[in-house]
Amino acid sequence: QVQLVESGGGLVQAGDSLRLSCAASGRTASSYVMGWFRQAPGKEREFVAAINWSGARTAFADYVKGRFTISRDNAKNTAYLQMNNLKPEDTAVYYCAATGRDSGWGSPHAYGMWGQGTQVTVSS
Repeated sequence: QVQLVESGGGLVQAGDSLRLSCAASGRTASSYVMGWFRQAPGKEREFVAAINWSGARTAFADYVKGRFTISRDNAKNTAYLQMNNLKPEDTAVYYCAATGRDSGWGSPHAYGMWGQGTQVTVSS
């Protein structure tokens, strides 16, 4: 079973940047599609971005496209979410997730393993 631990969240001002990390452990961790989701208070968990095992395929939610990038370093068993030009509406708990499926990346139901989440708070 893959274990995921997010880090890198914090309190920043609008326009700032953060890089979130998702450290994965367990057998075949690098074979999983890695996704990022976020959940703001009172809202449903929503898709942010995902990257396949090779890094050749990525997907982004429309509201972060052009601001966020996703990458992974399989040698380090780590996925990253680079968050630029942060906005107050980006405030949420950000979760890393992993799935062995190569489809349905945008749905949290596709992911069987989740990290504990890391808080990102963006002030104006």
